[in-house]
Amino acid sequence: MANGDTGTQERLRSLASRYWLRDLILSLLLAFVVIVFFYQPVQVEGTSMMPELYNNERIFINKFVYRFEPVRRFDIIVFHYPLDPSKSYIKRVVGLPGEWVSIRDGEVYIDGKPLKETFIPPTYLDHDNYPSSYVPSGQYFVLGDHRDDSNDSRVWGTVPRRYIYGKAVFVYWPLSDAGSLN
Repeated sequence: MANGDTGTQERLRSLASRYWLRDLILSLLLAFVVIVFFYQPVQVEGTSMMPELYNNERIFINKFVYRFEPVRRFDIIVFHYPLDPSKSYIKRVVGLPGEWVSIRDGEVYIDGKPLKETFIPPTYLDHDNYPSSYVPSGQYFVLGDHRDDSNDSRVWGTVPRRYIYGKAVFVYWPLSDAGSLN
C-alpha cells in the first residue's frame, strides 16, 4: 500500500503542477492582452505637466476609452508628436474641434470666454499671449499644465485625432503619488 500511496501522491503533485503552469500561462496571456489592447504603462518625461504629473512618474494610459467616448476638454492625453510621430507627448486637451482658442496674459479663452482652469497653480502660468486660433475638425488644442515650461499647441499647432492613442488615467509609481488622474 505504501507504493500505491506514493504513486497517488506523485500523480497529485504532477496534476497540481500542470494546473499551476496552466494558470500561470493564462495569467500572463491575460496580462499581455490587457496591456496591448486596453492599458499601457508609460513613463512621464519632463516637467511640462507639473503639478499633475512629475518627471519619471509611471502612469497607466487607457488605450481603449476613445473607441467608445469622445476626447473631452481637460483630458490628459498621450499622442504622437505631430512634427515627429516617432515621439510621444502627454498634454491636457484645452480646445475642441470647431472652437476658437486664444490666450491673453496667460489666461485661456475659448470662443472669447475665459476658461476656468482651477487645477493650475498661479506659479505655473505664464503671462504670454497667443492669437485667436481656430481648431479644425478632427483636431485638438493641447497645453501642458506647467505653461511656462511646455512645448505644446502654442508652438506647433493642433493635434490630429488619429495621433491620440491614450488617456492618462492612473499614477502607479512612486507609490506615494499613486492614484487616479484628473
